[in-house]
Amino acid sequence: MISRSEERFIRINLITIIVTLLVILAGGIVRSTGSGMGCPDWPKCFDRYIPPTDVSQLPENYKQKYVAGRIKKNEKFANYLESMGKKELADSIRHDKNIIVPEEFNAVKTWTEYLNRLAGVLAGLFLLLTAIYSFIYKKTAKRIIILSILNIFVVGYQAWLGSIVVSTNLAQWVVTVHMLLALVILAISIYTYNYAKQLHKEPSVIMYRILWLKGFLFFTLMVSVAQIILGTEVREAIDVVAKSLSFGGRNTWIGKVGEIFNYHRDMAILVVVCNGIIYKMVIDRFSGKAAPLLTARFILLTLLIQLLTGFALAYISLPPVAQALHILFSTMLFSLQFYLYLLVYRTRTYKQ
Repeated sequence: MISRSEERFIRINLITIIVTLLVILAGGIVRSTGSGMGCPDWPKCFDRYIPPTDVSQLPENYKQKYVAGRIKKNEKFANYLESMGKKELADSIRHDKNIIVPEEFNAVKTWTEYLNRLAGVLAGLFLLLTAIYSFIYKKTAKRIIILSILNIFVVGYQAWLGSIVVSTNLAQWVVTVHMLLALVILAISIYTYNYAKQLHKEPSVIMYRILWLKGFLFFTLMVSVAQIILGTEVREAIDVVAKSLSFGGRNTWIGKVGEIFNYHRDMAILVVVCNGIIYKMVIDRFSGKAAPLLTARFILLTLLIQLLTGFALAYISLPPVAQALHILFSTMLFSLQFYLYLLVYRTRTYKQ
């Protein structure tokens, strides 16, 4: 039996997963509206806990002030990279001209980015609560405690990396790493949620051997991660094109991105095929209201929405709503696949 304190942990852990997904949605809105530099400093926004609503509230030299701050912070970051043997990467940051480009104040973009940061703070608080309540497992499942605490450190590193995203003026590779860390945070939360739910249950037992399903699920997860990385790089390439065209001619941006978009589009076919095979393998082995079967159905629904938003991005001039939803549902697809993998990994087969 699951105790009340364990039920509370599971509930808070689930809320944490949902809030983390909402933070990713907020980040998608920031990217799609070009609000990433709405706040030129971090963690405050224009040196305030509540950002300004009009440029008149800022000093005349605000552009130079925040550019100078970015240069100083990036020099520290470059020194850090150099100490790790990444000299070329450090030099690329030192000589990146985008860093010294000042940002014009825009109240809408500022508050969009600020609300994204508030969402991040909320996720951090729930992750902290998850870690605190995880101590009820100190005698039964210490890995839940270890992973919940580890997630706090990952989030702390993610927050620091968020400051680097701002200071480097949205440097492409930093944005990609930022996205991958979000997947790590989600994966840890999903693992502790599932482990806590299954702790007092016997592993499911079915007639069919599922070794192939476990292996193919892992492969599909890796394909999804690769597709998310490609998608992030497509988004970064679009940002470069948009800036070069002064954000005009939106209907031409996709055509100017280059081969990276074709790779991303072609990879989508592999994603569809893999998930179709996974669904067939699951329905062949599970029936009724089995959790793996229900999860597989949610995967197909999520994949359908993901494809529709991708189609809208490619052929309807990159509508911002579709951009934000595309990021959200790509992350949801990964989350459901990982959850299904955990469910299937624990399943056993009858002894022959």
